[in-house]
Amino acid sequence: MKKVSIILWCLFLCLSSTYTLAQVPIPRNQTREANPNQRLNRELVEGEEGEEQEGRRTLLDDSTRMVFGPTTSLYFYEKDIKRNQLVLYPQDTSLFNFHNYDPVAKSGWKYQDLGNIGSATQPIFYQLPDIIGATSGFHAYDLYHRAPEKMKYFDTKSPFTEMSAFFGGGNRNMLDIAFARNINPRWNVGFNFHTIRARKTLNPNARDDNMVEQTAYSLHTNYRSENGKYWVLANFSRTLHRVNEIGGIIPPEVDSTSIYFTYEDAKVWLRASQARDLRQDYHFYHEYKVKDGLQIYHIFDRKKQDLLFLADMASSDTLYYPLVGISERDTARNQNDFAEWRNEVGFKGTFGGFYYNAFVKFRNGRMKNVRFEEDERFAEFFIGGELIGKISEKWSISADGEYLLPGAFRIHGLFSSPWLDAEYTKALYKPNLMQQNYQGYFLNWTNDFSNIGVDQVKGTIKISFDKIRIRPSLTLNRINNYVYFEVNGESTQSSDEAFMLQPGLIANFQIGRKFRWDNEVIFTEVTGDGSDAFRIPSFYANTKFYFDSPLFDDNVYVQLGLDIRYHSDYFADSYFVGTQQFNLQNDFNVYAYPVADLFLDFRINRTRVLVKYNHLNSGFMSQEGYFVTPDYTGYRSFLDLGITWYLFD
Repeated sequence: MKKVSIILWCLFLCLSSTYTLAQVPIPRNQTREANPNQRLNRELVEGEEGEEQEGRRTLLDDSTRMVFGPTTSLYFYEKDIKRNQLVLYPQDTSLFNFHNYDPVAKSGWKYQDLGNIGSATQPIFYQLPDIIGATSGFHAYDLYHRAPEKMKYFDTKSPFTEMSAFFGGGNRNMLDIAFARNINPRWNVGFNFHTIRARKTLNPNARDDNMVEQTAYSLHTNYRSENGKYWVLANFSRTLHRVNEIGGIIPPEVDSTSIYFTYEDAKVWLRASQARDLRQDYHFYHEYKVKDGLQIYHIFDRKKQDLLFLADMASSDTLYYPLVGISERDTARNQNDFAEWRNEVGFKGTFGGFYYNAFVKFRNGRMKNVRFEEDERFAEFFIGGELIGKISEKWSISADGEYLLPGAFRIHGLFSSPWLDAEYTKALYKPNLMQQNYQGYFLNWTNDFSNIGVDQVKGTIKISFDKIRIRPSLTLNRINNYVYFEVNGESTQSSDEAFMLQPGLIANFQIGRKFRWDNEVIFTEVTGDGSDAFRIPSFYANTKFYFDSPLFDDNVYVQLGLDIRYHSDYFADSYFVGTQQFNLQNDFNVYAYPVADLFLDFRINRTRVLVKYNHLNSGFMSQEGYFVTPDYTGYRSFLDLGITWYLFD
């Protein structure tokens, strides 16, 4: 209790010291346009000069001083432009979940990682694939890569800068910078810059002995013609992600001097093995309005993923790797170079209250590997479309699908109402290229797997009262011909079906005027002859109880509370660094263990600050700590700090 008291006192001092800087916060809003062309036409009627004058009227305060803020630096997404439903978002100044700043925590801890920011991850729960065609199969670092189709595009009245710095305990640091400005009212440009520098949480030998080093940047622009008929969005991104692998803690049954939960003093397998994932993406979207209710569009993508794994086989690292397949070389080297080109052409529009879209898409690409006799190449042709009917503001129905010639497809339907959301997906998708053909230093295989089939039904009931929000849900999956990695690390295909039953519940409560209690639970039962391919905890839960209210005459917005996560025992997949894949294992129980984090999030004007104490309950449990993956321990107790602020001129 002494440790907890000290922490709470430090948080109070931190909050009190910032009061003198307090200013009234800017409210968070969002602007929706049913059709972007309506907005463009309205601006054209007003004229260029009128547009500037109207802008000045909304941006002047009572002292005739220009006032820029979150509602004058708006952003939007390509998917909304494509669907003719432009949504303009202001900059986010909310405190909700701000303390969970790293990607795994942002997901609600629904990813399994290796106990550090930037380490390899995979979803805990089964996820439908975004692409039914060929992919590289190297997805361990997807969570840290910002997909080009999800880029933010800006509509800003002034130069805008967002800066975020997160300083995690144990030298786990992240820095994010975003900048955007308008060249003229119809043309905006910007860039993003991201870094991760995360020191090893297990057995670092120096302050800068990093497990993860990431440097990523992107450039983006959007432009619309003077007559409003033509709109173009484009971006380029590059991500270099390096991981100095540790291989996990040497089990005590292998080395009697190795002890779990010694963290910086832990004995780990690897010192001279490194993985690198380099990605470069070019993305281009443009559309032309032929007439009211009809536009034609084109999307171009050029994606490249260069993967390299190196290990010094003249060092003690050799003890970690399987002996089968190891050659006489001093350096183990696995290199795979994946590239794809995509072109999608289609027409879209609105008719009788319905949005419609029809397209053809061509993807071609290749996988290079020095051990291949020739490059693995693919060429894929798709046809597809989408139909969305908005019955009213709260009632809608939609259907979309695509067919890959030959033999793969996805159809999806969604019904949404004020009290029920119902969704159905049926898909037949390809195994990835790595599962089909892999030639590496340690393992290799050549397969001819069948396509994987899935049927998914999801339903959510929406119940809302004055201070209570309840969302019971049910997900049903039927999966056949599933491809996975077995205990020996090789890919295999199940010839049987697996059935998943996943009831869940989200329940949020307002307690009095200043306290909130947010909860999520998911139960999972996997049955069928193919069930052993899926290792999912039968019970998963997150709960957060916190104070949520303005303080100091409404000048500082504060959230202070406990964030607790928990899952039941399960034999989580292990991770083999030599192939960069998670695979089944039957010996290591990642046991149930609640993890409690104490957090303080507060906002002064537009600046947000977080203080988070990880693993508050360390030392109070029957176990000394917890695991996230076999032989990889979760976080020890340490303090995280972070700050995000905006500049609007």
